[in-house]
Order: sequence, then structure tokens, then C-alpha cells
Amino acid sequence: MLPYRFKAGGSSSNGTMSISAPPAHHHRSTTKQDHKSFKSRHATKSAVKDANKGKVEREDRGKRRTPHQQVMSKLVRKNQAKQSRIQHKIRKEQDVDIFKGADGAPKHVAVVPLSKEVDVRRAVNAINAGVDIEPSLEETGTVRVRVDRYGRNVLYMPTAIDMLTAMDVCKLADLVIFVLSAAEDIGEEAHTLLKVIEGQGVTNALFVVQDAKAHVPDNKLSKRLAELKIQAGHYFPDPDKMAVLDNKNDCALLVRKICTSSTKGIRWRDARSWMLVEDTKALPSTQPETSNVVLHGIVRGKSLNPDRLVHVPGWGEYQIERVTQIPSKPLKRKADEMTMDEDRKETLPSPEQDDLAELAPEQANMTDAASTVTRPGQKGVLLDDHHYFSDDNSHIPEKPAKLPAGTSDYQAAWYLEDVSDSEDDLMDEEMPTEEQPTSETHSFNPEDGAFPSRDDAMTDVPATEYPESEMHADVDEAEEAKQLAEFRASRKKTEAEEDLEFPDEIELHPDVLARERLAKYRGLKSLRTSEWNTEEDRPYEPSEYSRLLQVPDYKKSYTSAVKESLAGGIPPGTRVEIELRGVPTSLQTALPPSSMFSLLRHEHKQTVVNLNLTLDSGLAEPLKAKEELIVQIGHRRLAINPIFSAGGVTPNNVHKFDRFLHPGRTAVATFVGPLTWGSVPCLVFRKNIETDELDLIGSATTLPPSSSRIITKRIILTGHPYKIHKKLVTIRYMFFNREDVEWFKALPLWTKRGRQGFMREPLGTHGYFKATFDGAGKVNGMDAIGVSLYKRVWPRMSRRVN
Repeated sequence: MLPYRFKAGGSSSNGTMSISAPPAHHHRSTTKQDHKSFKSRHATKSAVKDANKGKVEREDRGKRRTPHQQVMSKLVRKNQAKQSRIQHKIRKEQDVDIFKGADGAPKHVAVVPLSKEVDVRRAVNAINAGVDIEPSLEETGTVRVRVDRYGRNVLYMPTAIDMLTAMDVCKLADLVIFVLSAAEDIGEEAHTLLKVIEGQGVTNALFVVQDAKAHVPDNKLSKRLAELKIQAGHYFPDPDKMAVLDNKNDCALLVRKICTSSTKGIRWRDARSWMLVEDTKALPSTQPETSNVVLHGIVRGKSLNPDRLVHVPGWGEYQIERVTQIPSKPLKRKADEMTMDEDRKETLPSPEQDDLAELAPEQANMTDAASTVTRPGQKGVLLDDHHYFSDDNSHIPEKPAKLPAGTSDYQAAWYLEDVSDSEDDLMDEEMPTEEQPTSETHSFNPEDGAFPSRDDAMTDVPATEYPESEMHADVDEAEEAKQLAEFRASRKKTEAEEDLEFPDEIELHPDVLARERLAKYRGLKSLRTSEWNTEEDRPYEPSEYSRLLQVPDYKKSYTSAVKESLAGGIPPGTRVEIELRGVPTSLQTALPPSSMFSLLRHEHKQTVVNLNLTLDSGLAEPLKAKEELIVQIGHRRLAINPIFSAGGVTPNNVHKFDRFLHPGRTAVATFVGPLTWGSVPCLVFRKNIETDELDLIGSATTLPPSSSRIITKRIILTGHPYKIHKKLVTIRYMFFNREDVEWFKALPLWTKRGRQGFMREPLGTHGYFKATFDGAGKVNGMDAIGVSLYKRVWPRMSRRVN
């Protein structure tokens, strides 16, 4: 078959035969004919919505918003952008200037092994061999070298495959090098180590491979490096090319990257002044228990202010006696003309130096706390802000001096202050006010006082001819106990499983009086909106709670504390000797400190600390409240017993206490501890009883401290419907004597299916009572009927861990 065919019509004008391609055969793309869409000058709302696909266009795009920006010319705006670039360049140069020169600050490089087969000392020597530096013969401690090729000092800080040691070293590093073994993948121990280092905050990170030629053939080395890079990418996205320590060129490039790359830094660390302690010296003292200690090192981070307290991990917080600046290069001098001490510059703290007081001074309380516990004539539980009293007039307040005309004695009891006789004022008070809408942040259940809206509101039911209300016969006590045991045994579970399925439910013993057992509890119509009367909590408040630090405006206070760290002080990069005041002798005999951190203002004072805690989903069992945990908050390591509560913001600032925090869930952990400014990442550990080691169980972030955040412990007393007659129900197993029914009679009732009701009258002497519920139809016989009670829970004090 010929590839071309002749045209019909003979030859072309030049006498040659013309050739053309055969016509291509194709089908139509569709058999449906599309008509032209309707065009309109005015699009409908639905057409505009479909066209935008959810996009929101700003009307003021391209416009200058503020009046100052509107009058700015193009030249002024270009000048502002230029000044911003210049300031950014100056800040970057200042961060690099401290490393320049022969006496510049060394770059801290942490060398972390990710396998027990890795030898970190040999890895450091291999890296230095890339730039022809002699290997170090030291078996312990840091390795300091001078890289003349790039004019930098480098301080290698090798560490063991130990979680706490690696954490303490990496938080002082400008760059972290993780050493992998070519023969092993990242195991479980290395997985935990990487997760911990990443969780506390890490600066630049690099991965290197040791003993690649000994374990991997040359033709499979690229594939093995790609596998290890994928594993490392699970912790640090897009890691750099892995250097092979057996290759001298890779080591040379690694040293170049160490010396020339800009450090990213750790935000919480660089917001303060900190120092790697190179040497420690105790000064002679007349007191046998304490003495001054001198720490030697180079200031890093922000400027060091002698007025601020300093935190030494393992030792605690101390005041600065003096700071001595050591010159980088000694001045040339003739013999015996001057001493080296004359070149030093001492800086003393000012009279406004921070003190070591953790709590505010005690104040005399002139009010009688016992008067708030017992009230004369009280006969019922506290519901919101209202007590229920006896029938005499001892609880009625005095009549105001000014009352509207025609007010009776009964009406006068509802006026707490003097009121005007004006009819306009009375009309304003009687006018209904529209509640402001609030955003729902959490779903609330009937036990929290939230019910679905119903058309038929709960109304009072008249006296019924239900025979149970007139002729109630108490069951024999033995038979009553037998029925109660069978009822409770049918839903008996373990404590954690019961909390997950039946949260906050408790069971009273028949011989226990509920009004005495639940004396600290009160009722709330709504957990979210009902006001909490804090005066009722004064008798049960811990003695030190009123002396804690109060932070009314957190944002303003935090900004002020950060600005103080930027002004004055000893600049970073200066070699100093810091003399600490009054260090206990018992701490000096232990291991010397490795670091020192300067605190911002008020960071030594105790306050109510809130952490947004997320529990690891792989945890085998839930975490119980008030269980001892070890938490690493920035430079501090504390032992805490936190209480858990629901997060979010509520109008009344009341949050429900959680007895258990189940795996994979998030809650707010609250305890009393030292203040830490800013949003600082935290690591949460639990001590393993079998191995006596710390297990990572979750991570957290600090929230603004608040001592006015009310955490309430809720309990639910459930009853069983015994007799049902339309909307009238006889309930048992909630209380076990008539007096308890009378005491808690004011509390609202609720059911799991959203019905709400109230107690009408007690029946007999075994705690039976009649109740009326809203809604249409009968109450389901399988529905649980409950009542909610609340008590405030106070956070516990923390302690420092060495």
C-alpha cells in the first residue's frame, strides 16, 4: 500500500505530481448539542455563588486601608520597604558577628547517635578529617576546633543515645548532627529520641551515615542512602543530602555547611539570654551551707541583664552578685605596669533587682470564713447563686429605704438596694432584654444543662389522682438491698471503662447521707452560662492560692517583659564570669551545671499554669488526673500532678473536670508552677515503674495562666423509673432517705434523651420521690434519670526535678 496518493486533477504547474495526506477519520466528541447559555446583565445570587466556588473577594483589594497609607506617596512606601530590608540585614549580621574572629563564639554542634553501633567520637574525628584537622584524643567531654579555612570556631558536643542527655545537649546547639548506622534502620529507641528532640524545639538538623563502606556494597549505596533519607523525612521534612563519613569530600562539604550556614535558632531559647557553662568555681564563704559560685562562658541569645534572675538546670533560680566581662584579646603591656584584672569590666545589679519570692506576701483576712460555710436556717443545696432557707424571716434582708408606691412586704424582699419611685425605671426593669449571641465551641449534653428547644415548655402539673402518690408502701429493707445490688451489678465495669461509657456517675451507699457526703457540691442550671459564686469557695480555697501571681492582661505583660530583654545589658558574644549568690554547698559537690538561662521578669513567681495537652494515641491505657508526671517546659523540668479539664472559652469561665484523659484526646492540664512567658512547647513523661525510666506519653503547649479559670468536678446521681403515669414518674435509687430528697429538691432533673423535669414530693422513707417531666408522651422506662452536682477543684503545686 502506498503511503501517499495522487491528487485528482493531474500534475502541478511545475510538471510534478502533487501528493497529499489521506483525510483523517474521527467521530464527534459528543452527540449532545450545547446551546448558548443564557446571558443576563444581572446575575442571580445562586449564579454568583456557583461561579465563585466559595471564594471571597475583598472589595478593597489594592487600596491602602489606613489614612496614613492613603496619603503616602510611592517614594515613601519604597523608602519604608528599603528601611525594613536594611534592618533585617543588620539583625542577620549581628547574629553572625558573634562567630567571627579568632576569639569569636564557637558554633555549638550536637552529635547525636541514632544507634548503639554508632561511635560519636569517631564520627567527630571523621568530620574534622575532611578539613585536615588532627583527631581528638579525648574520650569524654566536648571537642573544640578552629577551622581556619572558614574562620570559625566549632564546638562539638557528643552525646549518648539517652533521652534526657540528648535533650539537654540539643537545646544548647546551633546545629544538630544525627549519626545513622548504615547497617540498621531507625529503631524504636531512635524514634523516641527524634520525637523528643523535635518536640522541645530544634534548630538546623543534618543526617550523616557511618560505616557505609563496611556494610553496604558500592553499587547499592545510593539506594541505601535514599531509604535512610525517607526514614529521616518522617521527622524533618525535606532533609539535606546525607553525608557519608567514609568519604572525605562529603565531610569537607559538611564542615563548610556547619561554618557558613545561618542558624535558625529555637524561639523560646533565643527570646532569653543563655550560656553554655564552660567552667565552675566556688568562692570561699563564711557560711558553711552556702557560698557564691562563678560560672564562666559566653553570652548567647539576648543581652544579659544582671537585674533578672537566672535558672541553672539542676540547681534552681539565683540572683546575680556581679558580672565580669573578660576581654577577647589582652592588651599589650609592659612588664609589671598593669595587671590583667584592670582590663576587666564589672557590672553590678541595680537596686531594682528581682527577688526570689515565689508567692505574694500574706495579707490579713478580716472576714470570718466560717460564716460562709454554715448559713442559719439553710435547708437546701446551693443552686447557681441561690440558697434555699427555712420558713422563718431570719434570712430575709432588710427593707430598702426607698421603694415604689404600693410595694408590699413580700415584694420588698426582692429589692436589694434603694430604688427610685419613678415608673419609667420600673418599666425599664420589666422590659425583656435580648441575650447576646455567643459562639458555641463545645457540644453540651442534658447533664450540663443544655436541652433541645421544644415548643411545649415545662409547665406545672396539677395534683394527680395517681394512686402511688397517696398509697406508697415502703419495701422491706432486705428486699430493697437485694434489688439495688442486682441493678448495679448489671452495669458494673472497670473504673476507666466506666468513665468512658458513664462519665461522672457515682453510686451512693444506702447508709451514707447524701447531704453530708456532698456538702461541698452545688447545682448549676447550665454548666456553660450559669454564674459561679466564688464566695462559696473561700472556706475550701488553699492557703497559698490567693498569693499566686495574677496576670489580668497577658498580652500586654508579655510584650513588656520581652521588650525589657532587648534593652541594655551585656551584649551576646561577650565572654563573662557570672557570680551567683547563695548557692547551697550540697549542690556544688554534685555534677557541675552545663547551662544557664536568664529569666524574664516575673518568671520565677508561682501562678496557675495551663497546658494544652494532647495524649499519644498509641498509649495503652488512659491517664488519670492528679497522677504524677514529668514535664519539660523550655529550660525547666518539673514534677506535676495536673488536673484535666475541657478546653475552649465559655461565658462564665467554668470548665468541667475530667477524671481520665483517654489516648488520642486533648485537654487542658492545670497545675501551680513558675510562670513561663510565651507559647512554649512542652514534653510530658511518665515514670515507668518496671524499668524506672521516663516514657514519653504526650506533648503540650503553654497557654496564658489564669487563676480565675474555674474547674468544676461534676458528679451525676442517677435514678431508675419505678412507676410511670403520663408525665408523672416515681423514681428510686437516686437517694435513700426522705431528708436527702428534701435537701436536693431544688435541683433540675434530666434524662439521657433530653427530657427535663423537677422533683415534686418525696414518697416514704427510702428516698423514693415523684417527678414531673416536660415534653409529649411518657418517659421511657429504660431512660436514665439524673441530677448534676458540681464542686470546684483546685490545682496542685509542682516541684523542680534535677
